[in-house]
Amino acid sequence: METTKTMTDVLLYFVPAVLVLMGMFLVTKRALDTQSAMTRKFIEKDVQMRVMEDKAARQKESLPLKLQAYERLVLFLERIAPNSILVRVHRGGMSAQQLQSDLVSTIRAEFEHNLSQQIYVSENAWDEVKNAKEDMIRIVNNAFNHVGNNGTGIQMSTNIFEQVLKLENLPTQRAVDFVKSEAKRLIS
Repeated sequence: METTKTMTDVLLYFVPAVLVLMGMFLVTKRALDTQSAMTRKFIEKDVQMRVMEDKAARQKESLPLKLQAYERLVLFLERIAPNSILVRVHRGGMSAQQLQSDLVSTIRAEFEHNLSQQIYVSENAWDEVKNAKEDMIRIVNNAFNHVGNNGTGIQMSTNIFEQVLKLENLPTQRAVDFVKSEAKRLIS
């Protein structure tokens, strides 16, 4: 009987101790799980913050390059505008054929000089620039076709200005406006 009493005493001490131990284990496990989840969230937020900081730093570094590209494209467009390019390229006594050749060569050379700018501008802005270049070449070629091989540079220049006056918007000005609006959005 004494063994039964001893066994009962041992169980009376052991069972509550085991229950307390299991309760402590569950409470500790829940606390560790909560702490682990909080640590994970903190690390994720920290990683997101660092990614955002890196992105902001890259944008800060690339913004001047992008703005410079937009500036160079506006300069290109201004240089191929009829009033600018004709003053630079036309020389006294030029034939229409020579003027046409020099104008097209100048437009293409200016464009090729600025090809790398497409990396820094939007696809839409680059398309506008390309379209303006092609439109200007088309205007030059149309003027040459109108005056013919025997025409003079003066006649061709006059025809170019007549074509431009008929247009609602000058192709280069339309592209300049588009490029400027995109550059302004970058700054805002």
